Amino acid sequence: MSEKKMSSSRKHNLKSLMLSIAKGLLEAEKTEAEAERKRYMEENCPALSLPGSVQDLQELCKKLHQQIDKVDEERYDLQAKAEKADKEIEDLKIKVIDLKGKFKKPALRKVRMSADAMLQALLGSKHKVSMDLRANLKQVKKEVKEESLEAVGDWRKNIEDKAGMDGRKKMFESEA
Repeated sequence: MSEKKMSSSRKHNLKSLMLSIAKGLLEAEKTEAEAERKRYMEENCPALSLPGSVQDLQELCKKLHQQIDKVDEERYDLQAKAEKADKEIEDLKIKVIDLKGKFKKPALRKVRMSADAMLQALLGSKHKVSMDLRANLKQVKKEVKEESLEAVGDWRKNIEDKAGMDGRKKMFESEA
């Protein structure tokens, strides 16, 4: 199954199309973020109206300072959360790199273990399970073959039957 390669002009054309689409999406996202920012500012920051008296100005300043402190606390909390998340991401990246690296699988050893010990290891020491695996097996009776003495016969005759090639048979007879 051979795959046809794309011509370089077609590749270039597709790449430029994808880049233009991505550029349009980025611009739309940017304008949407700007509109969202304006809407948020209008909701949370009403237009400033300066009062005429000094006491009203001092009250306004105190109120603004309280709001600034509140926003600073929120910003600090969010920044701490972001830094913590970044550190976790970095640690996970390092773990992934370590796992992808030179990892040798240990050679497995054969362990003799009874079924009870295996179940106890799997289920924990709290559960004591005894299971007789032989109880569920079928009973099979062995047939005893009785060989008659006639079948054994003379050992010399047996050798002659087994000697397939004449040369080997003659050689054996000459020794005897």
